[in-house]
Amino acid sequence: MTKLFLSLHVLAAIIAVGPVSVAASMFPATLRRALGDADAGDARTALRTLHRICRVYAGVGIAVPLFGFATAGSLGVLGDAWLITSILLTAAAAGVLVLLILPAQDRALAEAAEPHAPSAPAPLRPGRLAMLTGVFNLLWATVTVLMIIRPGSTTGA
Repeated sequence: MTKLFLSLHVLAAIIAVGPVSVAASMFPATLRRALGDADAGDARTALRTLHRICRVYAGVGIAVPLFGFATAGSLGVLGDAWLITSILLTAAAAGVLVLLILPAQDRALAEAAEPHAPSAPAPLRPGRLAMLTGVFNLLWATVTVLMIIRPGSTTGA
């Protein structure tokens, strides 16, 4: 059963986190094009598509920790420091995505739809969104490394 859970966990991570990482990384450059050109209809369409990918796959991404907990439970490593660290980093990555990146993308879509309309908050900077995406990707990269090297693990798997 452990091998099944581990396989599902890895597949879920690849299928869910990969598209979010790529789409979120492409969003700031596309936003720059959309904000810089009044006739950037294609860029605005791409922004909507990239945002939808991020939202949908963020929802699918809940499978990653679910299968991860099942795998960890079957391996008996739920109390290991490397796993607890991975859980905390995964929660941080989810927080960055749900609380910072997705709302910023929502705001960017509104700004790109009406670039000259006055808005209450300061205008969104594509560079800030790129930085948040970089933090998200770095958190996931760290979790991936921890999952591979598992410092102090005694499972031998």
